[in-house]
Amino acid sequence: MTGAGTHRASPGARAWRGFRIWRRTRPFWGGLLVLLGGAEILFTVWAPLGVVLHVGMQNFIGYLMPLVIVLLGVLLIFHPAQRVFYSLIAMICALATFITSNMGGFLVGLLLTLVGGALAFAWAPIDPEPAPPGSDQPPTGADQSAPATP
Repeated sequence: MTGAGTHRASPGARAWRGFRIWRRTRPFWGGLLVLLGGAEILFTVWAPLGVVLHVGMQNFIGYLMPLVIVLLGVLLIFHPAQRVFYSLIAMICALATFITSNMGGFLVGLLLTLVGGALAFAWAPIDPEPAPPGSDQPPTGADQSAPATP
């Protein structure tokens, strides 16, 4: 029997907690929506429908734009430092798929990508809380070489 106050989490609970902490350090939901929007646009290009728009070289640009959007979604999740650039390019590519890829995956993929790009663009990392006033810890980023004046 374990003592009071000691609680050992299961491996699944520890993995979920670790994933949750990892997820909160990046624009996860924005990147996921961009990735899903790009995948949906790509699947509508592959679908055997009679309403497919073909633009040059066997619809090369129709395949290229959704693949770029999927790549940008992955990059948003795994490289959040460049989130502004990736999200803007994803939204521009999403708007371009309206012409090149069956109206942006019949508007579903277009809207998913635009909303995900906007979420990723608006995401900001959480800054650590500043030290309370009166504490002897200098604020991070303060010039350590300057002498303190009384």
